[in-house]
Amino acid sequence: MGDNGKKHGLQKELGLLELFCIASGAMISSGLFILPGIAFSQTGPALLLSYVVASLLVIPPMLSKAELATAMPKAGGTYFFIDRSMGPLMGTIGGFASWFSLAFKSAFALVGIGVFALLLNPGFTELQMKLIAVFFCIVFTIINIYGVKHSGKIQIYMVLGLLSLLFVYIITGLFYVQPMNFNNFLPFGVGSIFSTAGLIFVSFGGLTKICSVSEECKKPGYSIPRAMFLSWFIISIVYILVIFITIGVSNPSDLMHTLTPISLGANSIPLLGGVGAAVMAIAAILSFVTTANSGLLAASRNPMAMGKDRLVPHSFAYISKRGTPTFSIIFTAAFMILVILFLDLESLVKTASLLKILLFLFVILSLIIMRESKIRHYRPVFKSPLYPWLHIVGISGLIFLIIEMGALPMILVCVFILIGFLWYWFYARDKIWREFSLLHVRERITGEKTTTHMTDGELRDILICRDDIDEQRFTKLLNKCPILDLYKYLAPQKLFKSVAKELESRLHLSQKQIYKLLKKRTEESNVVITPGTAIFSHYIKNRNTFEILAVRTRKGLMISKDIDPIHNCFIIVASPDQESYHMHSIMWLTKITEHPDFHKNWMMAQSIQDLRKILLDAWESQCKK
Repeated sequence: MGDNGKKHGLQKELGLLELFCIASGAMISSGLFILPGIAFSQTGPALLLSYVVASLLVIPPMLSKAELATAMPKAGGTYFFIDRSMGPLMGTIGGFASWFSLAFKSAFALVGIGVFALLLNPGFTELQMKLIAVFFCIVFTIINIYGVKHSGKIQIYMVLGLLSLLFVYIITGLFYVQPMNFNNFLPFGVGSIFSTAGLIFVSFGGLTKICSVSEECKKPGYSIPRAMFLSWFIISIVYILVIFITIGVSNPSDLMHTLTPISLGANSIPLLGGVGAAVMAIAAILSFVTTANSGLLAASRNPMAMGKDRLVPHSFAYISKRGTPTFSIIFTAAFMILVILFLDLESLVKTASLLKILLFLFVILSLIIMRESKIRHYRPVFKSPLYPWLHIVGISGLIFLIIEMGALPMILVCVFILIGFLWYWFYARDKIWREFSLLHVRERITGEKTTTHMTDGELRDILICRDDIDEQRFTKLLNKCPILDLYKYLAPQKLFKSVAKELESRLHLSQKQIYKLLKKRTEESNVVITPGTAIFSHYIKNRNTFEILAVRTRKGLMISKDIDPIHNCFIIVASPDQESYHMHSIMWLTKITEHPDFHKNWMMAQSIQDLRKILLDAWESQCKK
């Protein structure tokens, strides 16, 4: 990628703390400061169990998205995973579902600011409340256009401040909980627990929102799983404790009819009183601000990613000089403003929750497809545990939630899928064709070859970008690596003695030690063989060690009776901390030897200098592709 591409690409500026705060800020909003009152009227004190059920059911999709995001840290997150695993049709449906659910939830959060502003100033009209929401939407649009780094930093201050206020509420309220408020624990039956879990599921939807900005993470393989797990664990505990305190200190009849349940709870705690209610109103506004900010940040990346793939107009993919998708942000913000001004938000929250469940189903299926495709360069840093049983349980649980929510949500799911299908069929179908992982699964089942290496090549390029692999370093290695030109027929043991002698000074080991290492690793079949070429790769107990040695054997190297003689081979010796670079070097060496004229030129070279030039020319040709 040239300098221009770097200048106008997405900037890697988000670390672990920023990601944790984006995920946490996206979770703590309507699910805590508005929905508990509505949910309590449908479930009673068993609302606590609804939050527990929702928290447990989010684990399989969370683990699935953590794996997919560390394998494919690309803008668009959920959309990208679904598209590359199940194809552009499902990608279109998933992309729209992800975009709309995030936009709906973020719009609801912005209106929540107006609701609590009304609590602080009862003189506001409904229109003024909505105008307050629109004002904040415009503010966050400007912040996101200016740069994700500033958005992430602001998110840290807001989330940490919000958590501090909630911990004060929890600790103070523990002394005033009334056990009698939990006497009639399950007034609406067991089914209400699950139907309400479906309603509040949107509360946990923000947990995986950071996958949409994974391309902007400094160390996605390290940061994304940790940010998700920390956010899930901490915020789930905060949810359950805050709901427990609120039910325990509030009058049940008042709690059933309020849109400000936490402020109601604070007002019922003598130590907090009216001041506490006002402080919780400020905390609520803070939570809606964090949700709206992170929601706009993540939601705008979905149409951007779809624009890159031409599933929507390409203008959505435009990235400004500040490294932000300006048009996508403005369009998403405009849509949110329309939602704020004209639509019924309670219905939208239910729809957003339903879309989130649908997306999580798609994500788990995407993981299963990626695993079963056996694509060589699908290499997640984090692997979801207990595969596939945990994921089957997750799919079953999410389908059960949809059923428990009633007939209308299922009809809405069908309608939404139909809209996505029609958009793809009439707009995008003729604009794009690409391979996807499901085709590789079908190929494995039927045995009929229908794919090329397009999907594998794209994943390889993603790995190079993910691990920040420096191709210039590889060029320098080829410029200085030892090259042996051997004339006699060789068995591997004789070759390794020559290699050990050459690498002795570079690895600071004795020839005997190096020979034993090479011989042992070869017996363990740590070798990549393509026609005419062998690549032996070895790990050594050290740090910051990476060496390549190239060999031409004019008479041939016999690996086994079943393999034709090898005339060019490479020896790689690396320390464990160089694992990622080791993997990419094997890929690059394989690509070099796949150059059309490589083997002919390699055998005809007259000197070591000629051999090195052939390597470098083939590598340069590969880099230009």
